[in-house]
Amino acid sequence: MATKGNSGDNRSRGSMSIFIIVGLCGFFYILGAWQRSGFGKGDSIALEVTKQTDCSVLSNLNYEIHHGGDAGTLDDSETEVKEFMPCEDHYTDYTPCHEQMRAMTFPRENMDYRERHCPSEEEKLHCLIPAPKGYSTPFLWPKSRDYVPYANAPYKSLTVEKAVQNWIQYEGNVFRFPGGGTQFPHGADAYIDELASIIPMDNGMVRTALDTGCGVASFGAYLFKKNVLAMSFAPRDSHEAQVQFALERGVPAVIGVLGTIKLPFPSRSFDMAHCSRCLIPWGANDGMYMMEVDRVLRPGGYWVLSGPPINWKTNYEAWQRPREELEEEQRKIEEIAKLLCWEKKHEKGETAIWRKRTSYDECREQDPVPTICESTNADDVWYKRMEACVTPYPESSDPDQWKPFPERLNAVPPRVSSGSIPGVSVEAYEEDNRSWKKHVNAYKRINRILDSGRYRNIMDMNAGLGSFAAALESPKSWVMNVMPTIAEKDTLGVIYERGLIGIYHDWCEAFSTYPRTYDLIHSNGVFSLYKDKCSAEDILLEMDRILRPEGAVIFRDQVDVLMKVMRLARGMRWDTKIVDHEDGPLISEKVLFAVKQYWVAGGNNSTSSE
Repeated sequence: MATKGNSGDNRSRGSMSIFIIVGLCGFFYILGAWQRSGFGKGDSIALEVTKQTDCSVLSNLNYEIHHGGDAGTLDDSETEVKEFMPCEDHYTDYTPCHEQMRAMTFPRENMDYRERHCPSEEEKLHCLIPAPKGYSTPFLWPKSRDYVPYANAPYKSLTVEKAVQNWIQYEGNVFRFPGGGTQFPHGADAYIDELASIIPMDNGMVRTALDTGCGVASFGAYLFKKNVLAMSFAPRDSHEAQVQFALERGVPAVIGVLGTIKLPFPSRSFDMAHCSRCLIPWGANDGMYMMEVDRVLRPGGYWVLSGPPINWKTNYEAWQRPREELEEEQRKIEEIAKLLCWEKKHEKGETAIWRKRTSYDECREQDPVPTICESTNADDVWYKRMEACVTPYPESSDPDQWKPFPERLNAVPPRVSSGSIPGVSVEAYEEDNRSWKKHVNAYKRINRILDSGRYRNIMDMNAGLGSFAAALESPKSWVMNVMPTIAEKDTLGVIYERGLIGIYHDWCEAFSTYPRTYDLIHSNGVFSLYKDKCSAEDILLEMDRILRPEGAVIFRDQVDVLMKVMRLARGMRWDTKIVDHEDGPLISEKVLFAVKQYWVAGGNNSTSSE
């Protein structure tokens, strides 16, 4: 009996110990988070406690790999870890393909100098981009929509330049975004409600939007209330950090411009395109920019133009521009819209709305007849020059194919049902959906905070049919679905037909974003795909650049590839652990989880155990 009593006591003590450890772990995690939240910096006790407490999302992962005997081990010749050093502090906001000094060497005509101009191999940095001193994890959505820690993007120029337009305000140690804009002085909500009286935003038929010249992306930020997902873009120009502010707020955005190169999106992508005083010369170059908008608008999609020259008769004095100039500008826009066979649905105040026809049948009798683009592939856009021609409608553009969101998320997309993508059948699409639901469920069992809201900005580097993003679909997060330009099948159009957003990109180059703009990156087969194309080291350094401190990465690839990736990642201040495929240890595909350590410019301030 005594033995039983002792055993029970031991179990009680063990349970109590576990309870105490879990409680302390949670307490110290909160304390450490507070210490870096912008309100507790300088608390050295909290910092030291956090360093000594292993409460990371990786702490309970199975670190052993079982495949083919010793496939999960490294021999002595492979165990040496290359240590990557921090770049100099002035690189904190380095954007390799939009670097200011390089940009100024290119022509100003048609905004060429604001487009992508990437460094040569000799110019590439092989160091880690530091976070600025005082950097803190962004606020969770929806608070992040309205507040950004000042230390994360310490640029006040917009608070002065746009002070009367209610874009952004500086308050203590945060920026506040009141939701105003040049064209919506009464707030983005009121402006969007006005548009929604014409455009069907409330029934799910308008799901994806393109915001050209987005500023700090308040339009996209408030569209989330309508369950509309906007892809916003603006150049890296004299208004510092527009796109950086957008992403800090938790709003999808990329650095980009309508210039000489086609937009990195497939044809028939967006349900709506929007320009609010975006300063794009829509009537220039024979209407080339409006024709590019037409290319990316789906049949039946809407184009919103808000600001000059709309209603120029009333506003030319306030705009301080000659009547004749504004009149000619609007005349050209109306002329090009007619050539594109767009129907004008609304004009009130400074806002005009056109709708693209649902099929070409409505346009056959128009005069004049537009020049039709000769290219047989309207989705072949990477570094391809924009043309003053009209993209033909697809052979089948039945408007009834478009489902409201969220029904369209898992419905069979028209490009799949029509058989327009070789090798992607309805059955293959449905199986892909099932597989990724299983994969994501397995991810959630390992990274327990995956759907907690901690990861707002998510990137899928090799998105396929978008099923990873579909399985994660939540108002707490959004996914940038990237279609590698070297992928065997171009399925980005399918992703848009599902009501998701994405972009073309070549991972041998830097992505068009600021550093520290993604909370979670998913890499499925990326390193196998680029094995003979470019350096794994360069791809990992770019991932590190765009990943937030304490952000996470999920790699899915062959075990031999992942072991090499893991060795490089350890030299980049990432904590890594590798696990078996969810279907068992005999499958050669494995999953590598990583978390980027917290450190900032001026020294190694990692909060992870060494």
